[in-house]
Amino acid sequence: MAAAEEKKRVFVKTYGCQMNVYDSERMTDALAADGYVPTQKVEEADLVLLNTCHIREKAAEKVYSELGRIRVMKEEAARAGRQVMVGVTGCVAQAEGAEIARRAPVVDLVVGPQSYQHLPRLLKDVAAGRRAIETEFAIAEKFDALPAATKAQTRARGVTAFLTIQEGCDKFCTFCVVPYTRGAEVSRPAGAIIEEARRLADAGVRELTLLGQNVNAWHGDGTDGRSWGLGELLYRLAEVPGLDRLRYTTSHPRDMDEALIAAHGDLPALMPYLHLPVQSGADRILAAMNRKHGADDYLRLTDRIRAARPDIALSSDFIVGFPGESDAEFEATMRLIETVGYAAAYSFKYSPRPGTPAALRDDMVEEAVMSERLQRLQALVAAQQTAFNRLAVGRVVDVLFEKPGRMAGQIMGRTPYLQAVAVEAGTERIGTIGRVAIDGLGTNSLFGTLAGAQPRPEALTAGNATAAETAP
Repeated sequence: MAAAEEKKRVFVKTYGCQMNVYDSERMTDALAADGYVPTQKVEEADLVLLNTCHIREKAAEKVYSELGRIRVMKEEAARAGRQVMVGVTGCVAQAEGAEIARRAPVVDLVVGPQSYQHLPRLLKDVAAGRRAIETEFAIAEKFDALPAATKAQTRARGVTAFLTIQEGCDKFCTFCVVPYTRGAEVSRPAGAIIEEARRLADAGVRELTLLGQNVNAWHGDGTDGRSWGLGELLYRLAEVPGLDRLRYTTSHPRDMDEALIAAHGDLPALMPYLHLPVQSGADRILAAMNRKHGADDYLRLTDRIRAARPDIALSSDFIVGFPGESDAEFEATMRLIETVGYAAAYSFKYSPRPGTPAALRDDMVEEAVMSERLQRLQALVAAQQTAFNRLAVGRVVDVLFEKPGRMAGQIMGRTPYLQAVAVEAGTERIGTIGRVAIDGLGTNSLFGTLAGAQPRPEALTAGNATAAETAP
């Protein structure tokens, strides 16, 4: 019991993208060697880390608000004779390190997303009474230095996992802070990625999602001495025993090369769901965003992808009200959505990010106009998503069972199209893939029953959800 009481506890709150989830796990792994165990209760933590995201609106203010609550907790702990260290990590730390130190005296350390491998050393500095700020770009060093998760740690995280293969971005979209907070594009070597994938599979991971700010720009040193692209990497990962499903996110249309498109047609393990952000359907706005593709380029690309994998489902990102966007240009975006037919999408009103070129423009769209446009766009996408999900009802689909459901005797899983499915079955099926007959459609999930020996699952086709079928 005494040994257990000596353990230090770390609480990590993760904001934003899947890459931050992966980074939070790797930070926890690095701290485990220093005697820290994770906790879900911030009030019992000896170390509190806020792993931040700078993409969404008012991201920094949300962090400062959370730090205000943590300050009260830290002061209460100090009165009880217990030291609590507080750190801010991630993209807000990278972008606003000095400002965080000035505005929030409660913060003991500020660590950018490429310096997590230095956490144990930085915490020693804090324990010695020195505030620590480190925001260097050292991506390759980061991955070389971070320890691998133990098999027990991986098993505790479930049967799906994220694996970062690429960081940074060279695209410099005018609305985006990623090049400034994550740096230039850097790709991990294929051998290191495959080794990590094997470890995850050996620990029971059945579905692996490859991550990158611009993941399909990955070009790494291959195990045969050549430079590989993402398509070739996926072929090699599909050979890893135990990995039944592969995914990747987030992609840029400019980096969807023919080898990657072919992989979608050739690899059963590569799931038929692709997140391919377009942002706008108007060429002038796309040019102002520095996207370096037009609406027709995007439509031709989706046609090529669907020719290789007819059952693929697409999702996307949309920014409504980019500076200077006219009513006609917004309608062009609506037409693109109707033409493509999406299974899901993320959409946001434009909000300026300090330091980005778009933030300097003087032709901002009025808030009321942005709100009305966003409401219309989201209604169209929601109708398309409902129509796509409705295609599953009455069919048999493969479901990877991931975790217990909220109801007794229920487990949850996902279809190849990332749809959540609730099934009445025992927890012994978690980690397996079963055939499920979909017999119900809820607001956020599907409902089904185990199908037993049935014909192979029928494919859903997002393109079948036409504009006529999805009209609100």
